[in-house]
Amino acid sequence: MALATYTRPAPFGAITTLNVVTRFETLLNAVSEWNTTRKTQNALTALSDRSLDDIGLTRGDVMNMARF
Repeated sequence: MALATYTRPAPFGAITTLNVVTRFETLLNAVSEWNTTRKTQNALTALSDRSLDDIGLTRGDVMNMARF
């Protein structure tokens, strides 16, 4: 016996809802990534030059971190 596939169109507004949710999720991920970078940069800025040298970074590396 063969299996028949049954397809039906998405309910009205489902695609639009999916697009809105996807864009919101993208925005939320961008804000989360920005916040993580900000917190890391603040923590590294608080370190002394000697501490930064111990982990292989310079002040310039910390300031350029937001560009990556």
